[in-house]
Amino acid sequence: MQFDVRALSADHLVVRLRLDARDAADARSQVEARGLRAAAIDPVRPARVMGLRWRTRGQSRFSVTLFSQELLALLSAGLSLVEALEALREKEAGVVAATLLDRLLAGLREGKRFSRVLAAHPDVFPALYVGIVQAAENTSGLPQALERYLSYQQRVDGVRGRLISAAIYPLILLGVGSAVSLFLVGYVVPRFAEVYQGAGRSLPWLSQLLLDWGQFAGRHGSVLMPGAVALVIAAALGVRALLSRRGMTALLRRIPALGERVHIVELSRLYLTLGMLLEGGIHIVAALDTAQGMAGTDMRERLDAARQAIQQGQPLSAAFEGQGLVTPISVRMLRVGERSGELGAMLTQSANFYDGEISRWIDRFMRMFEPLLMTAIGLVVGTIVVLLYMPIFDLAGGLT
Repeated sequence: MQFDVRALSADHLVVRLRLDARDAADARSQVEARGLRAAAIDPVRPARVMGLRWRTRGQSRFSVTLFSQELLALLSAGLSLVEALEALREKEAGVVAATLLDRLLAGLREGKRFSRVLAAHPDVFPALYVGIVQAAENTSGLPQALERYLSYQQRVDGVRGRLISAAIYPLILLGVGSAVSLFLVGYVVPRFAEVYQGAGRSLPWLSQLLLDWGQFAGRHGSVLMPGAVALVIAAALGVRALLSRRGMTALLRRIPALGERVHIVELSRLYLTLGMLLEGGIHIVAALDTAQGMAGTDMRERLDAARQAIQQGQPLSAAFEGQGLVTPISVRMLRVGERSGELGAMLTQSANFYDGEISRWIDRFMRMFEPLLMTAIGLVVGTIVVLLYMPIFDLAGGLT
């Protein structure tokens, strides 16, 4: 792993270095061996092009979920952790995964704890993953921790998958409808305009407006097409810049019809995360710290205030209620969990309740939205066709 290092020399000059090291501690040792004092050590992030990770040929992204599934299978079969990682390394052909497994094995052979070895690769293993592994090391329950993480990831991916699946069909309809409309306006309308020009008759106002626009698009198509593409790209970049500053959830929360549902989705993921951490044996304050790193800006501030309230002696239900992190149903479930001592399980049950509500809302929304979208596309295309044929009907009526 590469690190960017800023260090101070003996004469107090700032020196910038890029080092290959197993982890931040190894990079610090290399810096000190050169007679320098490290001021900042940051892992080098993969280069990005247009917001996407750039990977050289022959490399592939390391899948934490697949790694966890394979590691769980080997540990359940009776292999030790080192033996399981060695088996995964032997069958791995990808450069990225093989290098990472080599570093994990090297750290374990040096006597480091598995959680510390994982934490040295924050660009691969999230803080949530490191946290549950660290808690499992105190109870020798690594397989159970991996099962909890896989179950959590499956739940999160399931919600994301339902949202993506629900958006695919409307996007296809919108793309096809837009393409048909552009074809009619840019290709068919100009040719109808040439026919009507020799008719010597006045046309209906709307038809004349459509034909004028079609002629304009036909004459300046070489300029309009690149301009439209540039406009789409500029809009995409603008949306991307806006999202990078404020986040997708912050924008969606401002939409009246979606704001409440976005809040429910956020609460579902928060409760699921906290439930998994608490069931894994992590203290509530540490679990909130981990959840803060995964939340958006607004949610992070609320969680920080709730954590401070808990440290002052308030129960979780009261702290969350004071920060608007509950619904009338979930606050009752949290109170039951606090009384029974099963707060982790009750948080998971709350997440299950929210997931069901989200799924039902997605189904209702799509049953209503898809017909409306098809109707709107049909009206646009139908209006263009009717306006094109109205002069023909007018001419036909004049011949009788």
